[in-house]
Amino acid sequence: MKLLIVGGGAREHALAWKLHRSPRVDLLLCVPGVPSYAVNLPGSLEDLEGLASMAADNGIDLTVVGPEVQLAGGIVDLFEARGLRIFGPTKAAARIESSKAFAKELMSKYGVPGPDFKVFRDHAQARSTLSKHDGPVVVKADGLAAGKGALVCKDRGEALQALEECMVTRSFGAAGDTVVLEEYLEGPEVSVFAFSDGAHISSLVAACDYKRLLDGDAGPNTGGMGSYSPPEFWTPALAQQVRDEIMTPVVAGMATEGSPYRGVLYAGLILTSQGPKVLEFNCRFGDPETQVILPLLKTDLVDVFEACIDGWVDRLPIEWEDGACAGVVMTSGGYPGEYTIGLPISGLQDLDHDVQIFHGGTKVVDDAGRTRFLTDGGRVLTVAGLGPTLAEARNRAYENLKRIVFEGAQFRTDIAFTRSAATAGRISHG
Repeated sequence: MKLLIVGGGAREHALAWKLHRSPRVDLLLCVPGVPSYAVNLPGSLEDLEGLASMAADNGIDLTVVGPEVQLAGGIVDLFEARGLRIFGPTKAAARIESSKAFAKELMSKYGVPGPDFKVFRDHAQARSTLSKHDGPVVVKADGLAAGKGALVCKDRGEALQALEECMVTRSFGAAGDTVVLEEYLEGPEVSVFAFSDGAHISSLVAACDYKRLLDGDAGPNTGGMGSYSPPEFWTPALAQQVRDEIMTPVVAGMATEGSPYRGVLYAGLILTSQGPKVLEFNCRFGDPETQVILPLLKTDLVDVFEACIDGWVDRLPIEWEDGACAGVVMTSGGYPGEYTIGLPISGLQDLDHDVQIFHGGTKVVDDAGRTRFLTDGGRVLTVAGLGPTLAEARNRAYENLKRIVFEGAQFRTDIAFTRSAATAGRISHG
């Protein structure tokens, strides 16, 4: 088979690494590109028609989409209209991420547990409601906002300021024209993933991620500073509860609404005293969770994708390794603010066999016939360690991370260490 990956971050590099290992894959292409495992093609992620033509012209058997923006923009609908096979949800199904209001209303209709919420499309009405509210609340821009549209507010003043940011100054553009005001909840958070063919779902896999820049969950929010799988609190009983109360009803509800969900469904959950509740749904693989989940997957990923497309997920046993994986993200100095790019990276060749490096923000250059890597983004690398236990996986990740050097490198030193760290998760509620 010839496969095409759409996207170019660490998530897509992890997908390329996994797909490259499949005996079913003869050629792997990627746009705009990853540093290894695939042949890179020039192209714009915004040009969906161009991507479809690229797939057709290159005889691609299956396209895999990484980023949510393209899924929300209808890339799957476009490819399918041209008779091209592609993994991911349609534009209508991707609304589960692209519209928080849609997701909340779907959950409410089909009895999926989540925080109490109200949806507003009028600033004055939202402001009036917040003016009567005491205590913490979450203000969310309805649309896609690059992970920055969920604002956790400790009091009324912060909430009113967040509302102003969404609907008046429009810091998130059209994404903030509609807002969701959401009950603030506390508890451990976990990312849960299932593959769906529109009618059935696979077994679940879970990971914990870290959004804050600094140890102890301090500092600003980021795109993700690390992750690990499986969480120490993820039991068979909890997995069954999440499957029965959340994932199955949502997939069934989407089908009933005429938007069957085919792809990977990502639920961001919080574990409350009343049970697990949904903070958000995403319509794609997570980053940095993908970098720790795929190394644990035993089943051929091509088989998984085809089962989702063709409707036989219920007949495919999806198996996972018994061990654990811990991934630590190395970022440029200054991230998530301003940072310098073009800095040389050393030590990438001096790593153990049970450690994988996934590139998120690097550039390959030819230096007198010698390949060198330079920094080229905020989140530069994910260092993922495998081991029979979480402690061993974590130690391997950090031991190898020490061998990688670039000026100003930042990373957390507490990834996958304690349950308290695991509870930090998505402090921004998405």
